[in-house]
Parts: sequence; C-alpha cells; structure tokens
Amino acid sequence: MCGKVLILSGSPRKGGNTDLLCDRFADGARDAGHEVERIRVCDMDIHYCTGCDSCVKTGRCVHKDDMEGIRDKMMSADVLVFASPVYFYTVTAQIKALIDRLAPFYTKLADKEVYLIVAAADPEDHMLDLSLECFRGLTRDCMEGAVERGVLKATGVWEKGAVRGTPFMDQAYEMGRSV
Repeated sequence: MCGKVLILSGSPRKGGNTDLLCDRFADGARDAGHEVERIRVCDMDIHYCTGCDSCVKTGRCVHKDDMEGIRDKMMSADVLVFASPVYFYTVTAQIKALIDRLAPFYTKLADKEVYLIVAAADPEDHMLDLSLECFRGLTRDCMEGAVERGVLKATGVWEKGAVRGTPFMDQAYEMGRSV
C-alpha cells in the first residue's frame, strides 16, 4: 500500500549529514512507491511555545506561523520521520520547538508509523540514546497507537558530508524502502 511520508528534518546545516540521510530515506520510500515530502524545520517560521495554555483551552496555538501548515501535513501523513543531528546529547532546538508546539494536536497523530534518524560526531552508539528518548517522549508516550518502525543512529559523522560513503547511507535508503 502506498502512503504519504512526511520527513521532518531538524538540521540547521543545509546539506549536512542529517539532511543527506533524510534524502536517502526519501529516495528509498519513493522507490517503494510512496509520496514523500521533506520539511527542513530550520527553514520554517516556528515560534517557541510560551506555556500560555491557550491551546489547552481552545485546541489552537496563539502563534500564527508555519506550524498550522505543518500540523495539517502531519495529520494527513501515514508515516512520520523525525530526524536531527545530536548536539550535546539531544536533538536540535529547532526540532524541539516543533515538538513542543504539537501540544494542541498530538492526540490527533494517533496510529502513525514512525521512523527516527539521528546523526552525531560521537562514535559511541549509546551516546545518541537521549536524543531518541526525546523523540520517543512524543511518539511513544503521547501519540497513541504510534508504531516505531525503524531507527537509524549514524555515529562518527561530524564534518558536513562525512556520512557520504558510509553504510549509514545504505541503511537510510533501505529503511525508506521498508515503509
């Protein structure tokens, strides 16, 4: 069955390792017949959550920015891919801002298939676990019925483009094909 795949890349470095992995995932998913869209979160106007609780009362955020369009795309997608480079053992501020802004509608993201991609300079696989837990705080604990279908931890990649020629690129492609 072909579906809609939405990739949310939290990399502030255009063409960086996380972006390259997202591109390979997208290639694999397209080759498997899926409709794929990738959003570079850093290119979007996403205000920080202010904790005003307006969304709790009204179901809508007080900010009028790009999150409204992203919300609609997330709700219509069958598959959500969350991706981030790892800075100081967690996801980037940009993708975290997006996650925080999901408060008014995360319950409407039930039953999605989820893939997680993280990339870091650190060569130790376990050093990326905190970043994955940040994503899982949303996908496992808040998005009822969401199923994690794949995780890619690209380790030892710091310089822009360092992920090229590594097995991580093939893993990203195959993960995309498996959608």
